[in-house]
Order: sequence, then C-alpha cells, then structure tokens
Amino acid sequence: MKKNPLLYLMLIPGILFFLVYRYIPIGGLVIAFQDYKIHRGIMNSDWAGLRHFKYLFASNDFYTITKNTLILSGLDLLIVFPAAIVLSLMLNEVRAMAFKRTIQSVIYMPHFLSWVIVGGMVTAFLSMGGPLNQFLGMFGREPTIFMQESSYFRSIVISSSIWKEVGWSTIIYLAAMSGVNPALYEAARMDGAGRMRMMWNITIPSILPTIMILFLLRIGHLLDLSFEQIFVLYNPAVYDVADVIDTYIYRTGIMQGFYSYTAAIGMFKSVVGFVLLVGANYMSRRMTGSSLY
Repeated sequence: MKKNPLLYLMLIPGILFFLVYRYIPIGGLVIAFQDYKIHRGIMNSDWAGLRHFKYLFASNDFYTITKNTLILSGLDLLIVFPAAIVLSLMLNEVRAMAFKRTIQSVIYMPHFLSWVIVGGMVTAFLSMGGPLNQFLGMFGREPTIFMQESSYFRSIVISSSIWKEVGWSTIIYLAAMSGVNPALYEAARMDGAGRMRMMWNITIPSILPTIMILFLLRIGHLLDLSFEQIFVLYNPAVYDVADVIDTYIYRTGIMQGFYSYTAAIGMFKSVVGFVLLVGANYMSRRMTGSSLY
C-alpha cells in the first residue's frame, strides 16, 4: 500500500458499492422474522418467527412464481448463454478486420439501450398493427396480440435477451480467444487440421476455463432474472407464465406493503442461489479443474 497508494485508492468506489448495496442491507433481512411496520421500524416491530416462511411454502403463488423463474432461467442458460459462445466463435473466424469491427460495433449497441426502450420496441414490433402482423397478414394470417398470449411470452423474453445482450457478452470470450497461443494453430495447420478442427480442438478447450467461470456466475443468479425486462414485457394476461419471483416481490411487497413476507421470499431466493453456486463450483472443480474459489 505504501508503494502504490493511488492503486489502492481506486478500490474505494468498488468497496463502497458492495458495503452500501450488498452488506449493509443484509441487516434488514431480520424483518423476514418480524411483523414489520414502517411506522414502528425494525427495532419496535413484533416478532413473527417463521410464520411468513410457513405461509410462503403453503401458498400456491410460491410454486407458480418459482416454476416460472426456473423455466425462464433454464432457457436463459440453455439458449442465451451458449449463443454468446457460438457468436464469439463465429466472429473469431472472420479474417476481414474491417468487417469484423463493424459487426462487433453493431451487435454491441443494443446493450446500451435500457429495457424500457427495448420493451417499447418489442411491444411496437409485435402489436396488432406492427411489422410482424403486417408481414404475416401477407400470407393471409389474422393479426395476433402476441404480448397477451401466454404461449408466446417465453419466446419473446429469450429472443429479446439474445438481441440485447449476446453481442456484449462476446467481449469476454473474444478476449480469451485472443490469448490463445498462435503456435498451437500453426502446429495444427501443419498437421492438416482445418478451421473447424482447430476450433474444436484448440479454441474451445482454451476458453473452457472462462466459459466455466461465467457459467458459475450465471448459476449463482439462477433465480435473479432481469426484473426490468420481465416488468416491461409482462401484463396480467400472461401472469401464469410471466410472473417470476422478483416481479411478485415488487407487486406484493412494494405495492401492497407486505414487506416481511417478501423479505422471506428474498431470503429463500438468496439461500437457494448460494447452495446452487457452492454445488456447481464443487462439481466444476472436480470435473474441469476450473472454479471460482
């Protein structure tokens, strides 16, 4: 610290962020065991024990929102996560640098749009008079209210996630690929390996530790879907497939004032995320040698 004081000063914003937004709020979890009232505060609210947790596990809503959250998170892991890897591999094979940089700039741009803007674009695109219904109308199909059809909602969420975030996610993978030793490719080329063979035998194994680390981080947030994305896209007509834990917490806790009950839901979500992360980290360390800790 004496030799590089300025470098350590740069840590202060990050440390303050985690202290203020991650560690200090942990003390507020005590309201999950209270009958919390705003006007009485944490110190003077009556204790409720495990009453809110018992109500949570007995509620039909709990199983619905948990199922929806797991399905959407599972689709995210199975489709959106690999899509970034596939796109990175494709970009890595492009040899025309000007074209490659142009494509990268184009696919990065949606990341900088807020979900409010993206939600408005998706709603306009899928509206009764939107481009998609106009195109389908050319083939004689009647207009469909896609945003109010439960059967389409999950596809809309995954498709919008791919469009908005996959390009940005390629940055880390492309950086990992740039660190692969060129001598490996030269040796493989001399042995007669084609580009596809080099990709499978050199590129993918070389970036596997990076893939595993990012996968573990995703596992830890399995129950943390993007609240903004779901909130701007869903509506009461699709609650049966769209209502997830975070949107349920917002409606029940913030809008209806059941703070203790939703704090219990949040604690349950955190415990499950922690268990999944520890378990996945252990499996990854045993199977691939890569882990977070």
